[in-house]
Amino acid sequence: MIRPIILILVVILGVLGLSSLFVVTETEYALKFQLGRIIKSDFTPGLHFKVPFVNNVRKFDNRLLTLDTNAEQMLTSEQKFVAVDSFIKWRIIDVERFYTSTQGNELVARNRLDSIVKDRIRNQIASRTLVQVISEQRVTTMQDIAREANTAAAELGIEVVDVRIKAIELPDDVRESVFRRMAADRQKEANLYRFEGRESAERISAGADREVQVILAEAQRDGQTLRGEGDAMATDIYASAYGEDSEFYAFYRSLQAYGNAFGGSGDVMVLNPESSFFNYFGSDVSEEK
Repeated sequence: MIRPIILILVVILGVLGLSSLFVVTETEYALKFQLGRIIKSDFTPGLHFKVPFVNNVRKFDNRLLTLDTNAEQMLTSEQKFVAVDSFIKWRIIDVERFYTSTQGNELVARNRLDSIVKDRIRNQIASRTLVQVISEQRVTTMQDIAREANTAAAELGIEVVDVRIKAIELPDDVRESVFRRMAADRQKEANLYRFEGRESAERISAGADREVQVILAEAQRDGQTLRGEGDAMATDIYASAYGEDSEFYAFYRSLQAYGNAFGGSGDVMVLNPESSFFNYFGSDVSEEK
């Protein structure tokens, strides 16, 4: 009789011992309750103790969570409908406040967070035109929404890390109007670039033409200078040569004159044989006479 009782007591003590232990991981928050009242929330990861049947423990995810919302029709400042589809990145930062405000029900927290964010998105879109909503300003719009939603969600013990718009769907008539306006804006921008390009091209061409004229003028000036120097040098050489041997110089110049005078075929010249032009024909001329 004693042995079965001892076994039963050992089993009961083992169960009580196991039920008095609980583990908290790095990805969890833990709350310890006593008779429904929170008595501890700042648990570090590891093994912890509780009193069986007196304390109970609830755990919550402390990682970054995603709330994917449903698309909803919203009005811009121009009273045009757009269907906005967004998602939210959030996490629990105050587990006690999260529990007291939502009774620890994540579904309740998601619904309230969805309502908070959509109200902010609706207000931001209502204060902007359609072009502003779908333009580059969308990034700053999302930052404003996340900041405002984070302030409102603080009472839930939640931090809104980011809000992003996945898609903005436009009605067909609005879509065509927006596309036409965007095309007109891009055409205007393209025309501006073309005008600036032509202006730059004309400025560069005018500068190049001016530079060409300057280079040609400088080249002509340098050419005239070099030709003048060459002529002066040739004159000095001729003068020096004439001074060295005037008879030979006169003979050389006469040969040049003969070459120029008799170089063409069929040329006829009527000259006096006694002319100085025939000085170097010498005795040949006298004999023919």
